[in-house]
Amino acid sequence: MGVIAEVYLLESPRSALRRTQLTLEPRDGEAVVEVLACGLCHTDLGFADGSVAPKHALPLVLGHEIVGTVVAGRRPGRKVLVPAVMGCGRCAFCLAGRDNACPKQVMPGNDAHGGFATHVVVREDALVALDDAPADLDLRELSVVADAVSTAYQATERAALTEGDLAIVVGAGGVGGFLAQIARARGARVLAIDVDRSRLDRIASFATPVAIDARPVKELRKEIQKLASDVPTFRHRIFECSGTAAGQQLAYALIGSCATMVQVGYSRDPIEVRLSNLMAYDATVHGSWGAPLRVFPEVLRLVFEKKVVLTPFVTHASMSSIDTLLDDMAHHRLDKRAVLDPRA
Repeated sequence: MGVIAEVYLLESPRSALRRTQLTLEPRDGEAVVEVLACGLCHTDLGFADGSVAPKHALPLVLGHEIVGTVVAGRRPGRKVLVPAVMGCGRCAFCLAGRDNACPKQVMPGNDAHGGFATHVVVREDALVALDDAPADLDLRELSVVADAVSTAYQATERAALTEGDLAIVVGAGGVGGFLAQIARARGARVLAIDVDRSRLDRIASFATPVAIDARPVKELRKEIQKLASDVPTFRHRIFECSGTAAGQQLAYALIGSCATMVQVGYSRDPIEVRLSNLMAYDATVHGSWGAPLRVFPEVLRLVFEKKVVLTPFVTHASMSSIDTLLDDMAHHRLDKRAVLDPRA
């Protein structure tokens, strides 16, 4: 018997999401999760405004940061997190622990209907149990762990960030704010760079804020060298989290001898860089996409032990206000990660 879900459906780019109902029919190996909350990501905006095409044909229910309760499956009543990227579990990528890059991966709200709904169908063996969540934690806020926090953690893994390293986070909002906290928890010294003073103020207890102004990049490099003069550049880990062309240009310009850069944010805008710098500096650049399932227990441990805090970096909103929120995001009026309640 199917489950009737109330959903917000994207029928065409740049159109309002239509509130309607769908009947969900789980197949063998799938579970129905009642959505407690779903985070709003810039990727959702890209799909909604047509700047990025989802893999699933429209109409499509967006939303990939989902936390909820299993209502149909092997463990009904269990609180779970739905990872934003779910590999098939069988291919060479998955068997090598790189399921976040699985060619058959499923991302809710991209490859299949997502979490802007009261219910969602997902592969049951990919769900992350929340049995150990502290009683005083608002489970709705864990929705951002599905992507923003776990993606930030995976970026630190790609960089092999360790105690004593210098983490330079370009873009301190969203993923960058969580990455700064994770880097601090891993024992790194953290510099957070942003154009928005409020973001820098919010992250100041975890990172040394560095405001971007009209100074040339050379002067910014000198300031960073002064702030961390005792950390050799081979221990510099630069994380580009702004998702802007300007942020990408800046992050690349900060690469020094034997430094490592990780590209975390996404922008469709092209940039021009001199790749020969990587040769000259003997430097390394990684991309980082999502997170493999194996990292979620450690990510949740950091949250449960309050080494990564969520509340100051999220704002609660009703899912019925999704169109207004997407417009706010498009015009840079959102300074926190929105967590959406489908029952409001």
